[in-house]
Amino acid sequence: MRICVIDGQGGGIGSLIIKRLREEFREQIELIALGTNAIATAAMMKANANRGASGENAVIWNAAQADVIIGPLSIVMAQGMLGEVTPAMATAVSSSPARKILLPHNQENAFLVGLSDEPLPHLVEYIVKNFLKEITGNVRS
Repeated sequence: MRICVIDGQGGGIGSLIIKRLREEFREQIELIALGTNAIATAAMMKANANRGASGENAVIWNAAQADVIIGPLSIVMAQGMLGEVTPAMATAVSSSPARKILLPHNQENAFLVGLSDEPLPHLVEYIVKNFLKEITGNVRS
């Protein structure tokens, strides 16, 4: 299973996601770090992604190859992450046949009504327990 984690700016959200997924699933899944910039990609690679790439073309190409895409809500918003998410990136992610798991990180002047304001580590744990265990067959390597 190929899971693409997309992040930008400093890569902190993506790094936390990759670290937790690697702890839970070890080498059972392939983790691809996709940064909107090289700094974000490097941070996610340090968190133990299998491979990584940066920039618009990397996001566009890998979104079409992914089984699952995980990242903040802004990865489907043109000009998200202070303009780091290009319209082409947002289109590629939202059009991908992959299952998309988006974190409701309210930084883009877009608010998701009705969600609780949970800390990021709690949201990542929710992803692992409620989405990915089902997808991966609940097997830990």
